[in-house]
Amino acid sequence: MGTPRLLLVHAHPDDESLWTGGLTARHVDSGGEADLVMCTWAEGTVRHRELTDAVGILGMPRPPIMLGYADDRRPESAPDTERLCAAPFDDQVRALTKHIRELQPDIVVTYDALGIYGHPDHVHAHRLAVAAVDAAASHKLYHRAGPAWRVRSLYFATIPEWMMDLLAPSLFPEIPREKLPGTPDSDIDLVVDVADLADRKKAAVVAHRSEATRSRAIAGFLALPDEIQDKLLSVECYQRRDLVPGGCELV
Repeated sequence: MGTPRLLLVHAHPDDESLWTGGLTARHVDSGGEADLVMCTWAEGTVRHRELTDAVGILGMPRPPIMLGYADDRRPESAPDTERLCAAPFDDQVRALTKHIRELQPDIVVTYDALGIYGHPDHVHAHRLAVAAVDAAASHKLYHRAGPAWRVRSLYFATIPEWMMDLLAPSLFPEIPREKLPGTPDSDIDLVVDVADLADRKKAAVVAHRSEATRSRAIAGFLALPDEIQDKLLSVECYQRRDLVPGGCELV
């Protein structure tokens, strides 16, 4: 088997750069195919335009696929459209199943079951990706969405405990550490060193200009000392779930 084809499923513009930007850039640089499905924000909005800039920096060969649902906390993200977490789940699974069958990825990458840190849109995107991967492999579901396609492995982006230990004092000083997320090393299946791509990954994050201005978390991250930013941007961590014997190696 040659270089696997990736499909990334994210909830919000900027997540693709923060959590999987290094992996994406390395994969594309090595000649691999990768596509991105973004669950929230509609085409033509400011964050869609910023997302397009960001994926260009990461080297993705095609524009992001926008499902067009509203961000849980930003109704202007998709005017007159339902929130991601409120829309009919079956309709969402059908839509994502169609993309999976058309693109035929070997690997689907999304968030872990906690949505990395518990954001409801992240959790929903995880559930949607898992359900659609299962549906895409079934010959009995969604016949109009194309011929069945079996994804070989799912990879779930997660935040390790050591990374949260670095972030907590500056970004979440009011929250007791034991109440913050963080995955122990023993539960992480893959650690990807992307130190050589940290500057490019940061440029993709910064391309989300409106969010860097609005979001306390993004602004706080960008205000951290350079050496801490570099350490955080240089590593990406994943959990793995194989769907066929042997699965598929991500890197």
